[in-house]
Amino acid sequence: MKKLTRNLTFWVLLAIVAGALLGHFAPARAVLMEPLGKRFIDVVKLFINPIIFLTITLGISTMGDLKKVGRIGGKALLYFEIVTTLALLIGVGVAALVRPGAGVSTGRLDTGKVGEFTKRASEFSWGHFLADNLTLQVLLVAIVLGIVLSKYAGRKPIIHFLKEASKYVFRGLHLVMLLAPIGAFGGMAFTIGKYGIATLLPLGKLMVTVYLTMGVFVFAVLGAILRSCNIGVWSFLKYLKAELLIVLGTSSSEAGLPGLMEKLERMGCAQPVVGLVVPTGYSFNLDGTTIYLSLSTLFLAQVFHVDLSGAQILTMMGILMVTSKGAAGVAGSGFVVLASTLTAMKVIPVEGLALLLGVDRFMSEARSITNFIGNGVATVFLAHHEGALDHEMAAEALGKRLKPLRFRRGYTSGEYLGDAAEHASEVARLLNNKK
Repeated sequence: MKKLTRNLTFWVLLAIVAGALLGHFAPARAVLMEPLGKRFIDVVKLFINPIIFLTITLGISTMGDLKKVGRIGGKALLYFEIVTTLALLIGVGVAALVRPGAGVSTGRLDTGKVGEFTKRASEFSWGHFLADNLTLQVLLVAIVLGIVLSKYAGRKPIIHFLKEASKYVFRGLHLVMLLAPIGAFGGMAFTIGKYGIATLLPLGKLMVTVYLTMGVFVFAVLGAILRSCNIGVWSFLKYLKAELLIVLGTSSSEAGLPGLMEKLERMGCAQPVVGLVVPTGYSFNLDGTTIYLSLSTLFLAQVFHVDLSGAQILTMMGILMVTSKGAAGVAGSGFVVLASTLTAMKVIPVEGLALLLGVDRFMSEARSITNFIGNGVATVFLAHHEGALDHEMAAEALGKRLKPLRFRRGYTSGEYLGDAAEHASEVARLLNNKK
């Protein structure tokens, strides 16, 4: 019992349940809890950019071979495009098969708030996206500084300073994460209190379809990707359970980003790979958002009895493949991208967005969790195929014994690994020293 009460996961789960109960039985008071969730996310966001900056700068400056940086970046973008396209296809296929919009009434549409999202959609541009996305800007600056430091002969004191700064940043983050139950309680209480369980009933089929589709994607697609790296999906999810509960409670994948980066390094993913893939993935690898957008578009088409032709469906997919990549840089991103897609297609009434307003908050939890898991899996996969995943560290972190794999030439946490024989001899030397 003493061990359980010291477990952060236990307190976050308890806070989520308490928030849901307060939202259901005292909705007016629960809505007042919104600042608890928002302030927690705001504080966690303060750590995101410093962690990205320090992780990437230290990783690249100690890597030695700068060609690997370009290779990892290129592979990451290719991976993102392939997997998000697969997510898009799954969303379209499930929507066509289940038809969640069939029989939904449009008699009570409240279109008052729709204009706000259509206005944002018309104002969106890639220039604004890049200018407003501070995370990508920090990523680029860190890459440049890391390259400069790797070529600078007097870099040792600078690297030492950055390493010390990194220790203090993560120490501060660990203290902040002790407040995670409060943030999760506020976020869940507000969601249930404002929107209520009753709002789910008219669109229950859509909700169930979204959650089941994302579950299939995580366990079938992402699970297969992890198995190719000799890692089980259940072990991976269990390892990230605390962060997953925080994302669930706050409906924000950003709340779990710093913890995700730290845990990926702890399980043996090389620091440069983690630093490059995770922050980039938060803008370009939005698996959950992609599934939601494709399902919602076809849902609205079915609600308004719009029979999309094969060419129109391909057009929709082409638009979503582009617009979904900018979703992370826009407030209310799901609705903004959806509004821009409907506007571009000109066949589905944009006013249909009003149907989704009441349940979007509940679906955002599924989106956030899927995005979070997707970026973790992408990092593990790319680290594995770059020879930058220490499988012994992964086995220890995940609490499982994995079958031995031959190490490829690579690096872990900025240090050179060497091949399996060299690694084995190093382990033997350490064991002899202990004796």
